[in-house]
Amino acid sequence: MDIKYKPRDIIVESSEKKLLIQWGDGHTSVYPFGGLRKNCPCVFCQGGHHAMGKPMDPAKFLVDTSDRLKITNLTMSGNYAIQIQWSDGHNTGIYRFEYLRDGCPVEAGMVSPEN
Repeated sequence: MDIKYKPRDIIVESSEKKLLIQWGDGHTSVYPFGGLRKNCPCVFCQGGHHAMGKPMDPAKFLVDTSDRLKITNLTMSGNYAIQIQWSDGHNTGIYRFEYLRDGCPVEAGMVSPEN
């Protein structure tokens, strides 16, 4: 796996409603919870099997995050992805590291890299 897609650290900042990923190449991605949830890659959220494999939409990170939306649990899925349990009960999205990094809202200019 390319070092660009290998996370060094994954941090859930619940009070800031952000997920931070520090990548092997030194870049830090910042994902507001609302945009991360709206970009859920599961078949239900993507609208069916025919719609699977679309890239992340960084513009969705401009949407405000509900105060009630939180990450209640985050687990590794092998060495290629994370699975997020959301406070709304949703937990079927497997966020591949390539999907997350290629859709980084910081690199797309949608989110400030400051914490």
